[in-house]
Amino acid sequence: MIKSEERLLAAGMYVLSLFFPIIAPLIIWLLKKEESTFIDIHGKEYFNFFISYLIYSIVAGILTIVIIGIFLLWVLGIAALIFSIIAAVKAYEGKEYRFPWIFRLIK
Repeated sequence: MIKSEERLLAAGMYVLSLFFPIIAPLIIWLLKKEESTFIDIHGKEYFNFFISYLIYSIVAGILTIVIIGIFLLWVLGIAALIFSIIAAVKAYEGKEYRFPWIFRLIK
């Protein structure tokens, strides 16, 4: 059974990532990953998501030279927002969420 504090902190990682993309999730994850496997799973998933979307954004930024990158940057921004909200809701419900289309570098 996952405690409500764990669910709240895991959801908080995603919500705070909208305002503080690296610092807030990193602090929560580093402080609580030893105590909670649920928070550890969500922390790893968030940082895999962040790394993947950073790579996608760099590629889209380069593609702005041929105009299509501007459209891709908008799509990436909207997708990141939607997936972060879905992940926060799933975490608050006590469920694991796996982001689609990301590289899972942190295992």
